[in-house]
Amino acid sequence: MESPQESRSNPEARAKYRIRSFSMRGHNRMAKDYDEVLEKHGPTYIIDVPEGPTIATIDPAAVIDLTAEFGREAPLVVEIGPGNGEQLTHAAAAHPEWNFLAFEAWHPGVAKCVGNFARAGLSNVRIIEADVAQALPIVFGLEIAHDERAVQGGSGVGVDGTGAATGYVDASHQNSGNPRARELWTFFPDPWRKARHHKRRLVSDLFTYTAAGVLEPGGIWRMATDWENYAWQMRDVIEEAEWFENPHLGERPDPEDREPGRGGFAPRYEGRLLTHFEERGQLAGRPAHDVVGIRRAER
Repeated sequence: MESPQESRSNPEARAKYRIRSFSMRGHNRMAKDYDEVLEKHGPTYIIDVPEGPTIATIDPAAVIDLTAEFGREAPLVVEIGPGNGEQLTHAAAAHPEWNFLAFEAWHPGVAKCVGNFARAGLSNVRIIEADVAQALPIVFGLEIAHDERAVQGGSGVGVDGTGAATGYVDASHQNSGNPRARELWTFFPDPWRKARHHKRRLVSDLFTYTAAGVLEPGGIWRMATDWENYAWQMRDVIEEAEWFENPHLGERPDPEDREPGRGGFAPRYEGRLLTHFEERGQLAGRPAHDVVGIRRAER
């Protein structure tokens, strides 16, 4: 058996230990009606991408034409982790003039999303089943810095946990012609409550470079969480990021914050549906915090 040190020096072994921002528990437990939903409606809503070498990854050589997938050019909104698609279905129905692209790694969640899209009769939403941290740089043709020293703990964008986006598009990439997003949504990502698991949180300094590459200049990254210390982390990440600025500096201070007078939180996004998930958090005494980052035109 390889030691941890040997595993870190072996790319094939290291790929097995790539840090992911999501759990795959219950991945294969699906009711039969979900299978039927996917068989009937999956081809309409799921963008079929070649699988990568490890779980929930896509092939780095995948060719994805978003304009062709939607059948039109329109303002693009990307949502990370739509869950059952409750919010995404609401938004897509309210804005038929926009295209909505979702990334969801949990297979039952993809099926639930597809069912909701179909029942609403939507035509402006698509979903990719994949780990968003690895898939986004491929789908949007981002420039990657392949320097292992720039990535801590195997949480980089590559399947082996190395590499980092730079915030720029790689003009030579097969998917570099895909449109940039007007908005990027990260609503209620897995909070990874235990301190030793905080390294798994998606919203991090590293991920800001991927988000910057996905968004058009002036684009908006909207985040929300009902876990206070993740909200503080989101706020800190945005205010320290070279590609983003916080338009709500000093606003809505949180008395429970480690810096109670600092603030930096946005008003609740009016386009975000009050989902059952958020309601449960409120009932448990966890009100949501919103954080917004504006993508700088230049840095």
